[in-house]
Amino acid sequence: MKSRIEHDFLGEKEIPANTYYGVQTLRAVENFFITGRHIGDVPELIEGLAYVKKAAAKANMELGVIPADVGKAICAACDEIIGGKLRDQFPVDTIQGGAGTSTNMNANEVIANRALELMGYKKGEYEHCHPNNHVNCSQSTNDAYPTAFRLALYNKLSTLMEAMAYLQKGFADKGAEFSDVLKMGRTQLQDAVPMTLGQEFSAYATTLGEDISRVREARELLKEINLGATAIGTGINAPEDYARLATDALANMTGIEFETSANLVEATWDTGAYVQISGVLKRVAVKLSKICSDLRLLSSGPRTGLNEINLPKMQPGSSIMPGKVNPVIPEVVNQIAYDVIGKDVTVTMAAENGQLELNVMEPVIANALFQAVDMLRRGCRILQDRCVSGITANRERCREMVEQSIGIVTPLNPIIGYEKSAAIAKEALETGKSVYDLVLEHKVLTKEKLDEILSPENMMHPRFIRN
Repeated sequence: MKSRIEHDFLGEKEIPANTYYGVQTLRAVENFFITGRHIGDVPELIEGLAYVKKAAAKANMELGVIPADVGKAICAACDEIIGGKLRDQFPVDTIQGGAGTSTNMNANEVIANRALELMGYKKGEYEHCHPNNHVNCSQSTNDAYPTAFRLALYNKLSTLMEAMAYLQKGFADKGAEFSDVLKMGRTQLQDAVPMTLGQEFSAYATTLGEDISRVREARELLKEINLGATAIGTGINAPEDYARLATDALANMTGIEFETSANLVEATWDTGAYVQISGVLKRVAVKLSKICSDLRLLSSGPRTGLNEINLPKMQPGSSIMPGKVNPVIPEVVNQIAYDVIGKDVTVTMAAENGQLELNVMEPVIANALFQAVDMLRRGCRILQDRCVSGITANRERCREMVEQSIGIVTPLNPIIGYEKSAAIAKEALETGKSVYDLVLEHKVLTKEKLDEILSPENMMHPRFIRN
């Protein structure tokens, strides 16, 4: 394979001639084989880096600190990357030492070499367009990387909210479908009072809607950026007015109302937004896991469990027990939730360990949040497509358990009184007879009146029915 020689202040290295990345990227590849996941596997981050570099080039051209032809070539190279090209040229591991310097330099080198080609030069002829002098002009990793990270995370959270809304609609649709299915509600895994299966599923839709709002609120924190802060927030090596021009350019290109932080020193080390977002993702994970645990419990059986609902049969469930089918989709979403909860601990520890003027742990924060968002997004869609959409109700089983439950004595309490209700409940427990049958046996109520009290219409809303 043909190669070219590049150098940095540590010395020379041989670079494959067809690659767009350069010497600093190659050193990072050699140093950081950690996760096996490359920054090129996170398209939102690569696009974010390209947008930041293009915004910087526009500001630098306007301020006259880089030649117009170089700036235009940089912008053209960035546009190609934003359009999806050269993703295979970003081989740096997502977790790395150096506070993201390797990621930033990977972008600088790829953009510089593609810009060189667009200008009619060969890769590596950096005297015409240099990764540091031109592509990284007026920047530091410490403002370019966090800004790209925030842009990428903003866009990823948008896709998560879409997936959550998709699942929310699925639960809402099932809520409407099951609106007339009477069942027993349970508290502490014990019989409580009657409700409808529709109310149960509608509640799942509501809780997802609440969390969509929480994600949207947390996402707003990402609009405050430190572009123009350079190394530690003082703006050293950036011309006056660069921060405003670059931030405005980024906002215009992305359609996101980014604004420069009021205190760039604080913004350069502060990772509080990530902690809050991680906490919200944990909240989403916890609630999704609760719902999935409910689905597993409600579908338990088919002969010895609750068996109130049927989940779609996705695959054989055992290598030894013929005919067994497991709730594999809720199970996998439970596991996603556990992983996301663990990632919240990673983000917390990494944010806490940001010392003095920079948090060098941002790469592991980015890796944790990107993976958490991706898994939750996929989990929501898989849960809807391969589970919720195909759930059916065992209507007779639900009704049977209502009639057999001691809990139906509660809605009878306002009609027949507490003492009589308690006596019937006690007799039901002692004899094994149902409350329903005992009410009829003792002629406390007529069958028509009892059925009216226990009708889905009267179970769905607060209502006081007198005898």
